[in-house]
Amino acid sequence: MSPARAGAARPPRPGPSPAGRSGRGREAMAAGPGGGSGGAAAAGGPGWRLPGRVLELVFSYLELRELRSCALVCKLWHRVLHGDENSEVWRSLAARCLAEEALRTDILCNVPTYKGKVRAFHHAFSTNDCSRNVYIKKNGFTLHRNPIAQSTDGARTKIGFSEGRHAWEVWWEGPLGTVAVIGIATKRAAMQCQGYVALLGSDDQSWGWNLVDNNLLHNGEVNGSFPQCNNAPKYQIGERIRVILDMEDKTLAFERGYEFLGVAFRGLPKVCLYPAVSAVYGNTEVTLVYLGKPLDG
Repeated sequence: MSPARAGAARPPRPGPSPAGRSGRGREAMAAGPGGGSGGAAAAGGPGWRLPGRVLELVFSYLELRELRSCALVCKLWHRVLHGDENSEVWRSLAARCLAEEALRTDILCNVPTYKGKVRAFHHAFSTNDCSRNVYIKKNGFTLHRNPIAQSTDGARTKIGFSEGRHAWEVWWEGPLGTVAVIGIATKRAAMQCQGYVALLGSDDQSWGWNLVDNNLLHNGEVNGSFPQCNNAPKYQIGERIRVILDMEDKTLAFERGYEFLGVAFRGLPKVCLYPAVSAVYGNTEVTLVYLGKPLDG
């Protein structure tokens, strides 16, 4: 053998590519959002082959934003997360983000699943989008108005709607005073003003039903009485009113108990609309709970 051949270095043996070494990175990309069961089946990493019960246990340690990302990975993960709305995932998340009072009292009695309770919390009153004269109680769903003279005070929810159909419940847990309005508002609508007035419905950015005199209000005008019947009953403290917003038909309707009271407003603008209330009575309290998509019939 010649010295040249004897001194020649052997070529390195081929090894796995960086993607091959990790395996999981390439397979995650193959599955990707919407990758479907094919992506999950093709994945070779052990994390992808975990039983649903084990995945559920792992997911139970994650927060909502992380769960939303996980639900996009593949059909298996989406099914584990959303197949059972009372799974350990949603029970654990509800226990972490909801106050004990909200879980042990009847505030959420019309929200049957833990996933629904978590969703209701994220659609509750905003602590950063309300009058300075009100505060949101520790249960996360109830507004308390301080006893401030000559002021009307309101609050909007954290999330508004520009599409779809949505329902929520509102009820007063104290005196109504001279004005107590429930309805919807854009982000531009004021949440505080001087005097005792119907704040919701006082401009073209809000629509409201005054529970005291049964008047519908918008753009500073009375749009008729509601419900449209003779001797309509007055609102009773503690009575739950269901509000139904249909952004497809551009309507706002109300229910009391199991009775549909009718459509109150039509021709709503195609903008983001927020559930809202306004109150004037000192130390009164108002609770709002988002229910989700309304049930037809």
